[in-house]
Amino acid sequence: MSHKFYKPARPRLQRSELAVPGSSPKMFEKALSSAADYVFLDLEDAVSPNDKITARANVIKALNEMDWRGSGKTISVRINSLDTHYMYSDLIEIVEQAGENVDTILVPKAGTASDVYMVDCLLTQIETNKKLKNKIGIECLIETALGMSNIKEIATSSERLEALHFGVADYAASLRARTTVIGGLNENYPGDQWHHGLSELVMTCRAYGIRAIDGPFGDFNDPDAYTAACKRGAAIGIEGKWAIHPSQIELANNVFSPPEAEVTKAKRILEELEKAAKDGKGAAQLDGRMIDAASARMAENIVNIDNLIHNK
Repeated sequence: MSHKFYKPARPRLQRSELAVPGSSPKMFEKALSSAADYVFLDLEDAVSPNDKITARANVIKALNEMDWRGSGKTISVRINSLDTHYMYSDLIEIVEQAGENVDTILVPKAGTASDVYMVDCLLTQIETNKKLKNKIGIECLIETALGMSNIKEIATSSERLEALHFGVADYAASLRARTTVIGGLNENYPGDQWHHGLSELVMTCRAYGIRAIDGPFGDFNDPDAYTAACKRGAAIGIEGKWAIHPSQIELANNVFSPPEAEVTKAKRILEELEKAAKDGKGAAQLDGRMIDAASARMAENIVNIDNLIHNK
């Protein structure tokens, strides 16, 4: 291992991430009682320009009057992007009026480290001025060519940064990629055209100690394709995916939860290596296969996720 070490972000269970438009308060109660690990109240793409101010007021009310954390949810707000005149009011009004009830701010279309710096600076000033005890985290959407090209700088831009999300729809538009379904596969591409972006995001997140989350899949009437997208992400290290419809929550939870047999085997690996260590050995055998320190690190990942699920 390198001597250089990046402190891991706060662990949060984020298998399923339910997007809820701030302009639709009738959806808030359903989100609260859902099985989603994480809910973000959206002020950006899901809200029309005419409804931005009303949506902001709805979100503040929901943050203050609904017990999101008591319902086992990480609660986030997706503000408008930095190239709009809504962004500063989103951040100031929400944090000043409901900051104690916000876990993270989701920053869309992050393009450079300076974008994150601006949000961090405002959060720090508001928290200091309002004497907030809760330090709010930042999560960023990588959904432009600029953001992907600067992803490493963004990943190290703030101690508040907890996760990067892959915003496939705007990313496709930014690349001028041809796609028919948000997050879906193009039959003219030999494989998964989103693999490179997701793989780059996962690698960057793991290098700098933050969580890696996949974005939306547009066709919520195609559960098989959504599940397949979850499985492709999980295979390369993604730990959760957006749900733009409640029907997608259970699908994501199932895929991103390690199976019981996998958890049992991971615990056995750790037990066998612990026994080997007491005998002065660095490796051991389990079920006819060699296991070592690398096996332990993989097993610990599985056990840690399982612990988060059962402590939810």
